[in-house]
Amino acid sequence: MTPVMTETEIMEMLDKEFPQIHAGGRVYAIDSVSPGKAVLRLSANELHLRPGGTVSGPSMMALADLAAYVVILAHIGPVALAVTTNLNINFLRKPEAGDLLATCRLLKLGKRLAVVDCEIAGEGQEELVAHATATYSVPPR
Repeated sequence: MTPVMTETEIMEMLDKEFPQIHAGGRVYAIDSVSPGKAVLRLSANELHLRPGGTVSGPSMMALADLAAYVVILAHIGPVALAVTTNLNINFLRKPEAGDLLATCRLLKLGKRLAVVDCEIAGEGQEELVAHATATYSVPPR
């Protein structure tokens, strides 16, 4: 499965269609897109932290959802109306403040549904802080 959009093309589309993701500053970046895979970065700032300096659950859920959207867009093209139909996340350990990386892989890319597996870890860390699966509804192309 070869990507049909580059990191730059996807980010330009997100900037145009979903400028609200940058409301707290430019904290999301696409590190890479490759066949069946995308890596997205969250540079967590004070808006993403809970007391004690840990990255909040809602921030990790947003990262997983956006990363799933990015890997799907990379492979189907600029389809703004692909939407989340299910997102399940397991929080595995407390993430320290700093950059989090979400590595998402396409498990299935069908005509109507896409299923994605997403692993979240701190930059340079091997242990996962969260694991998510997401299903997206893909409109007819």
